[in-house]
Amino acid sequence: MVATVQAGTARDLVEVGLSEPDYEVLSTLSERPEHTGSLHEQAAKMNWSRSRLSRHATRMEQRGLLRREPDPADGRGCFLVLTEQGLDTLTTAAPAHVASVRHHFIDRLTSEDLAALEEIARKVRGPRD
Repeated sequence: MVATVQAGTARDLVEVGLSEPDYEVLSTLSERPEHTGSLHEQAAKMNWSRSRLSRHATRMEQRGLLRREPDPADGRGCFLVLTEQGLDTLTTAAPAHVASVRHHFIDRLTSEDLAALEEIARKVRGPRD
């Protein structure tokens, strides 16, 4: 199920010039104070290695979507900062992405299905510490 939904939304994101990882990085940074997050935290969120995300961030930086700033607390790390172009790109892509998620997932389920899914997710997620 996850693979099917991700494949559909990934195809739709390509039409707006982004990959799924691009969208995840941009959307996460857009929600952070000053649109900034550490490479380490973002890699953990995406379940990626720091080196994998660093290579991906280099490509995003070359496209003007983000920039890096040194992290004084981590000599090997850096902060990823959403650029104005990155925010504009996300703002343009977000409505299409929401529509894609609805098309490939939400609209295919009944309200009962969604309620059951919410209950399953709550059980899998477990209590929060």
